[in-house]
Amino acid sequence: MMRRLLLLSLCTSLLLMASGCSNEADKQASQPAPERPPMPVETIIAKKQQVPIWLEFTGKTAATKRIEVQARVSGRLEKIFFKEGDIVEQGQALFAIEKTSYQAELARAKAVLQKDQASLALAIADVERYRPLVAEGLAPRATLEQYLARQGELEATILGDKAAIRDAELNLSYTEVTAPIDGRIGRKLVDIGNIVGYGQTTALTTIIADDPIYAYFNPTEEVFQVMRRYRDQDRMEARVRAPDTMAAILKRPHFSGQVDFSDNRVDPQTGTITMRALIDNPEHLLLEGTFVYTEVFVTQKRPFTIIPPEVVFDDQRGSYVYGVDDNDTVVRIDIRRGHSSRYYLTVPQGLEDNTRVIISGLAKVKEGLKVQPHDVTDTKGVLAIMRDKGMLPEME
Repeated sequence: MMRRLLLLSLCTSLLLMASGCSNEADKQASQPAPERPPMPVETIIAKKQQVPIWLEFTGKTAATKRIEVQARVSGRLEKIFFKEGDIVEQGQALFAIEKTSYQAELARAKAVLQKDQASLALAIADVERYRPLVAEGLAPRATLEQYLARQGELEATILGDKAAIRDAELNLSYTEVTAPIDGRIGRKLVDIGNIVGYGQTTALTTIIADDPIYAYFNPTEEVFQVMRRYRDQDRMEARVRAPDTMAAILKRPHFSGQVDFSDNRVDPQTGTITMRALIDNPEHLLLEGTFVYTEVFVTQKRPFTIIPPEVVFDDQRGSYVYGVDDNDTVVRIDIRRGHSSRYYLTVPQGLEDNTRVIISGLAKVKEGLKVQPHDVTDTKGVLAIMRDKGMLPEME
């Protein structure tokens, strides 16, 4: 009996303890969770303003001139005067072809001229001697006419002799092959001792002119029409920039020039138009065939709303950005994309002036989230980035 009373007392105590724990848990569950602090985010102020608009395209460089140096006369190659890959000047000696036979040909042509000149002198003397005799009837006119014909024949022969001398002198000059243009010379294609020019044209080397150098790029037809409509000048300013690693090696942020050509047709396969910039390259740092970014200046006279391209998202509803309203709450702002570059995107529709656009923590923000915005327009805005990249003048 006593054991039953003890067991009953123990069960009652356990039930009272469980009831107390349950009440305590219910009280804790009924209390509201503590509010999380607003998430800190960086924002920039978007507004319409006049800024220099540069459009960026990818492309490749090409030489402005490419000359294949050939042997114009035949013979054995005797000398090479250049080092492969050097910068050469117009008129600089490059190769020497044996000239003995051409010197002999020139001497022979001069000898023939001397002989014919002597014969002409005799013919002129005969004409002068017979002319008065014929006038006095002391010699037949036919003889005088023969001497006159002989004189004319020799005069014509001498003209041919002089032409032969010029041709021989020209062939002799071709035995010294010179650079036809200033530029960078390639490798030699023929070694000393080889016979060149017999029965066919022999290529000796190649010279390319790379100062200035061309940069070709291909905007879409839409972008081309925008450039043509909004450009401030007929010949738009252009700048070429190598990829970041190459630019660091070259120690040049960009190379300047102008757009000097645009094609008159759209490529039906790509929907693009070929354009070309003529770029100064005085130190010959840009090589032909280099992959480059070509930046074309369009205008600075028209106002645009611009934002960093990386803050724009797309879904089935279209393009949008995250903004902050007057209550520091995240809101979705639908926009229409304009023209973009490496550093900015123009927004023709969707952003009102002085809208706060979120540029950090974008993977975590969502509509309705309370945030703590920090304005970084002066340091991380599009204009600040462009100024750091040398695309805008320093602020006074």
